[in-house]
Amino acid sequence: MNQSSPIISLENVSKVYRTGEIETHALSNIQFDINEGEFLSISGPSGCGKSTLLSMLGLLDVPTTGQYLINGKATESLNLDQRAKLRCESIGFVFQAFNLIGDLSVFENVELPLQYHKGLSKTQRRTKASTALEKVGMSHRERHFPSQLSGGQQQRVAVARALVNDPSLLLADEPTGNLDSKNGEAVIQLLKELNEQGTTICMVTHDNRYSDIANRVVQLFDGKLVDEQLSPHPMANAALS
Repeated sequence: MNQSSPIISLENVSKVYRTGEIETHALSNIQFDINEGEFLSISGPSGCGKSTLLSMLGLLDVPTTGQYLINGKATESLNLDQRAKLRCESIGFVFQAFNLIGDLSVFENVELPLQYHKGLSKTQRRTKASTALEKVGMSHRERHFPSQLSGGQQQRVAVARALVNDPSLLLADEPTGNLDSKNGEAVIQLLKELNEQGTTICMVTHDNRYSDIANRVVQLFDGKLVDEQLSPHPMANAALS
């Protein structure tokens, strides 16, 4: 793993929401890095700030104070268009609810993010979409529609869509939340295999069974980072040795 330059750096990041005279401190002085090739899990109880932190990492929100850097680039002063461009180029999202478009085929769902890359030809887009589907084992379902897939298969397609732009970072927000235990374990195994192939992953989960698969676990409580450790799972740390 390359430790020389982190992909993500959070430096004393805080987030305060104000409603009238009421202040809600969602995050307080969060500081950590995500290195290339790492699998980081963010865990903690409901309401601890996990969703706010993920929104920050995904450039969907900005810190009230502190600094957030992607590949050494500060993000706080970027306008909406610049943030959207950086998000499209650098970050892939996997959501709990899959968020696939029902009237598009599996292939079309995966290819969709590439429509915003004007420099890619139709052939290049199709090649990248096919490659992403191969990575998640869903090439044989490319002509099907989301309603024809199981929940686990839909999440695999969602992972392929997140990977199609070759992002620097894959963000997974409770990726097993809508799945039964068997499909949940299969999706976690897929993420683990992608990480072993070099994909950098940051996953938010409240389930300790899955957080321990990561190389490193960050624990939040009441908006504060209260613990950070290498995963106790022996297989998770194999890449670090």
